[in-house]
Amino acid sequence: MQSKSVNTKNLFKFILGSAFGILMFLVPIPQGESFTTLLDFIKSFLKNLLGGSLPYILVVIMVVSAVLTLYDFICRPDWIRNNHYLKKGFSATPFYLISKIVGAVVTCMVVFGVGPEFIISVDTGATIVDLCATLFCIVTSFSFILPFLTDCGIMEFLGVLLEPVVRPLFRVPGRASVDLIASWFGASNAAVILTREQYMKGFYTKREAGYIMTNFSLVSIPFCLLIADTVGIANLFPAFYLCICIVGILLAVIIARIPPIRTIPDTYQEQTGKQINEEVPEKKSRLAYALESSCERAETFGVRGVLTGGLEVVVGMFFDLIPIVVAWGTAALIIATYTPVFQWISYPMGMFLSALGVPEAFAAAPATLVGFTDMFIPALLITGIQSVKTKFIIGVLSLVQIIYLTEVGTIIIKSEIPLNLWKLFVVFLERTIIAIPLIVLFANLFL
Repeated sequence: MQSKSVNTKNLFKFILGSAFGILMFLVPIPQGESFTTLLDFIKSFLKNLLGGSLPYILVVIMVVSAVLTLYDFICRPDWIRNNHYLKKGFSATPFYLISKIVGAVVTCMVVFGVGPEFIISVDTGATIVDLCATLFCIVTSFSFILPFLTDCGIMEFLGVLLEPVVRPLFRVPGRASVDLIASWFGASNAAVILTREQYMKGFYTKREAGYIMTNFSLVSIPFCLLIADTVGIANLFPAFYLCICIVGILLAVIIARIPPIRTIPDTYQEQTGKQINEEVPEKKSRLAYALESSCERAETFGVRGVLTGGLEVVVGMFFDLIPIVVAWGTAALIIATYTPVFQWISYPMGMFLSALGVPEAFAAAPATLVGFTDMFIPALLITGIQSVKTKFIIGVLSLVQIIYLTEVGTIIIKSEIPLNLWKLFVVFLERTIIAIPLIVLFANLFL
């Protein structure tokens, strides 16, 4: 018996709405020698349109966030505490309040060119402010388009169809495949935000969301090409990207089965509860149930949901996340750029690389750990290395480590997923230590 939800109206909402979401997020569009997505075109257009005014928009956002969060912390006004959107943006703990104030101060120093060089230089604060300008454009571009990908039924449809493969292999719902595709063709931070929103709506457990964020949020293909070009091995890009894919899949299979990911509670968001069911009922085909599930989801889709959901993402990202990214990201880059911390702690990694026969092992060692702060720094650190094999190994490693504080780490920590800074660093080390022998093996076979 066919479900009442499978009707012409819901089918049109599912097909047309999902097609629009797929077109914006997932369909690769040629761009020069590489390709991108329509969403990335919108982001770039918005960034070019705002131009020189974008840094000053960031200043306004940072200052408003810091001032209103401080006001809320001291006065606890009802007009903030009783408003869902304002509470999300401006109610914070003392630690996050200080982080927002630091973020506002750093942004003002960078934009107006005042303050110590180690804070405002292109290696530290200026890089983070530019990153947040891009994040601002990403959030503005995709907040009101995201529901077409998540709420029109395509995730339910693919989730039911792919569940027999994805669940035993990665121990996550089949719908997680959409997160992976969105990240590969788009931006890793966009994919993390997508995963967070899916967790908040009851489609992932804490463990599943934490696992997806730390294993499926690969950087986009265009950025992989940028890294290969930066380290001087663009001519090896087919082998380079093939290695990224193979090692990335193997890491995802392994990390799901070891702590700390395995020890995260496998429970749903408390207020929302479980909102997902990919198990096919008896006497019903998988395709028929996939279509039924997608139409049930599409039935609840409407303009009001798009506007309210998009507004919630915008407020949370602008006034809560971006200030934190500036504060923590700048601090991380200051440590990486102006202190010998990574030189000191990377010595064991030099011994590890040397034991595996990697040329210039100790020169490359800091690049194996500094990626925890930002994904582009390892490529910059090894530009002076002569060995093509070492460049290949470090280049691939920097892209499969995934957990970069300036890109996705801060978003993960600021979400409700129980993954703090220490646990993220442990997962980062696990990915690094497991990945290196795999990449070295691949490099020995193909280079």
